[in-house]
Amino acid sequence: MYSSRLLSYFEELISEKIISSTQLYGGDINEVYVLQTSNQKVVVKLNSASRYPDMFKKEAKGLYFLEQLSTFTIPKIIHCDNFEEIAFLMLTYIESGNKNDNFWKTFGEKLALLHQQKQSCFGFENDNYIGSLFQKNQLCDSPYKFYTTQRLQPQFELAEQKGYVFSELNAFYKNIEDEIPKEQPSLIHGDLWSGNFMIDKKGTPCLIDPAVSYAPREMDIAMMHLFGGFDSQLFDVYDEIFPFIDGWENRLSLWQLYYLLVHLNLFGDSYYNQVKTIVKSYI
Repeated sequence: MYSSRLLSYFEELISEKIISSTQLYGGDINEVYVLQTSNQKVVVKLNSASRYPDMFKKEAKGLYFLEQLSTFTIPKIIHCDNFEEIAFLMLTYIESGNKNDNFWKTFGEKLALLHQQKQSCFGFENDNYIGSLFQKNQLCDSPYKFYTTQRLQPQFELAEQKGYVFSELNAFYKNIEDEIPKEQPSLIHGDLWSGNFMIDKKGTPCLIDPAVSYAPREMDIAMMHLFGGFDSQLFDVYDEIFPFIDGWENRLSLWQLYYLLVHLNLFGDSYYNQVKTIVKSYI
């Protein structure tokens, strides 16, 4: 995907000669490079403009919201556009460091403050992506309606198209209605696993690769518990600032269902039994 013509185009955009480019690995959707000039480093993400329409524009909107409405370190957007058939997102480079002594305390404080950013409706001003999958964000007046119509149903439909079978979903949807807390929507990162935070040179947390929406805040908390990588101090500090609603730990699997469905649709069979077990537990 990378070419000398694209490199020349980037040099025109930043008005500097690019001395070197180094590819970063770890993602499964985009190619990511660090571009070095004599004055700075920038990060550029590349993918197919036709395969993932406006993915980077939607990611840029999410990064902008996080930058404006949170106290986390967030990469700043330099350019977001298409070059021929290639979509790209150019971001400021954040130099990585080691956790300082207050890292998890700071993380908990910043996450609580992020989740205290509210709006009247669930959803977002545009649809976006989670990983490479389309994520709907139509505005809804209740957390139950948002979670079922904008999160679970699209993923169940996609899974069924892939040949996965789920029985008694109507009963499942009916039974979870009273389980979901009737709380105002919070601004959430939306895909908050350990691979989507960094440690900056000050030793403080930086968020990347968001799938933002105004949603039940327990969705972020559940994703953080799904694959681990977050210290318990973070959640203790969070709870002091923005107390969890009673029973939150019992609801983790309900929120994790969405992320497991996403993984089922992206990565296949290994997540099927986990999804079925959670659905069965509410029937």
